[in-house]
Amino acid sequence: MRETRGFYTIDGTNLEYELLIPSPDSTTTLIFLHEGLGCLAMWRDFPRRVAAATGCRALTYSRAGYGGSAPCTLPRPLTFMHEEGLKVLPQILATSDVQRAVLVGHSDGASIALINAGGAADRRIVGLVLMAPHVFVEELTIQSIRAAAAAYQTTDLRTRLARYHGDQVDNTFLGWTGAWLDQGFLAWNLEAMLPQIEVPVLLIQGEEDHYGTLRQLERIQAKLPRGADQLLLPGCGHAPFRERPEETLQAMVGFLAKIPHRTE
Repeated sequence: MRETRGFYTIDGTNLEYELLIPSPDSTTTLIFLHEGLGCLAMWRDFPRRVAAATGCRALTYSRAGYGGSAPCTLPRPLTFMHEEGLKVLPQILATSDVQRAVLVGHSDGASIALINAGGAADRRIVGLVLMAPHVFVEELTIQSIRAAAAAYQTTDLRTRLARYHGDQVDNTFLGWTGAWLDQGFLAWNLEAMLPQIEVPVLLIQGEEDHYGTLRQLERIQAKLPRGADQLLLPGCGHAPFRERPEETLQAMVGFLAKIPHRTE
């Protein structure tokens, strides 16, 4: 498998990336969009495993303020996910010369994927794989983020996150909690964008996810014109690709096999 690593410069900001190419004949690129405290490295070997199993290219990158990418400016705007989905992600696709893509998002990354698919009308996007997506703010989510903020001050959480985010770990953590815990963020909602999404969608969620309930999936199912495939994982928390990698991988392989080889 051929591998390329480096930095994309988007609007003057360096963003680290890794591109895996299992075959010269690969025509579809899976774009991995990480969670609110994630980064390229926190996907571990999952993109490589998916690329090997499907023959698709796998492009993983860290957003500004994460991993080895440049820091972001604080406070993050409450529209930060819309800016990522509608402004940054299209530039990533253009810079990497992606012609046909499936967005693979986790948590905030899944919401960014929905924003892109529902708001950009980009014909290069042919499918979505959404793990633990959010389309509205739940009290459970806010409670869990408050608990994480407390743990950041009183446990080794900061040290563990610094392994991935280095010296900018405070920028990473405070940027995420600052936006989600802002009172103005309670009105954040993506449901109006869902009827615009015409591509196939796979929803994956752990039934023990402490950052969101199954109501998120119910709302998405109800408003997508084509509905969605679903994988619910009993005993699984917020990160299916880490906690239940085999089942998550097999669900993705089956889903991707059903997407037509070419767009109409």
